[in-house]
Order: sequence, then C-alpha cells, then structure tokens
Amino acid sequence: MSAIKSKNTKPEVRLRRELWSKGLRFRLHYGKEKIDIAFPSRRVAVFVDGCFWHRCPIHSHMPKSNENYWQAKLEKNIERDKAKNERLNSSGWTILRVWEHELDDLDEITLRIRALLARARGQNT
Repeated sequence: MSAIKSKNTKPEVRLRRELWSKGLRFRLHYGKEKIDIAFPSRRVAVFVDGCFWHRCPIHSHMPKSNENYWQAKLEKNIERDKAKNERLNSSGWTILRVWEHELDDLDEITLRIRALLARARGQNT
C-alpha cells in the first residue's frame, strides 16, 4: 500500500499534459482540499478518480481476499469524495470528476473543462 500514489498518478499526469498542450494553465493539488487540477480564478476543480479506488460503476471490482477490509476502505474513499464535493460546492467551486477510463477520449474531457471554464468566466464578470 505504501507504493500507491495519491498524486501525480499516470491518469492525472496524462490529463495535465493534454490540458497544458491545449494552452490551459492550472494549479496542482491546490488548497486544503488538494484539488488535482485547479483553476482558482474560475473556481473550477477537476479530480481524476481511479476506477478501482473510487468504485467506478463500470470497472470497479471487489478483491477476493480480505473483503471486509476493502469494502470499508473503498466506502470511506467515496464518503471522503462526497464530503469534499460538499465543502467545495459551498465555497462556490464547480467540480468535475473524471473517471480514469474516460481519459481514453482526452479531447472530450478537454472540451468539458473548457465549457466549465467558459461558464465560470460568464459568472465572474
């Protein structure tokens, strides 16, 4: 478990490279909520969620060994995500959570992020 990274994961880095190549500038692991990719001036937060660790409805599976441990661990991750979303929403942030498998279409994710940023720009003016 100590080898498992919580930041700078391969999916996260992949999305960051794509956004950077498209001219989008952002902050990493921003604020006390540790937003994966943050656009603070627009108050847009992007999280890249691993399919296993955040219980993707399509790809999630429960390990066969030590099921009680994993059930509690993965549920705790989901609860932490919900609480983080609520805190950020109450602070005026717009949140986009991207599943790891959605990164197969980086153009679509980039368009979604650009749309959120454009909408946020309209609210800030």
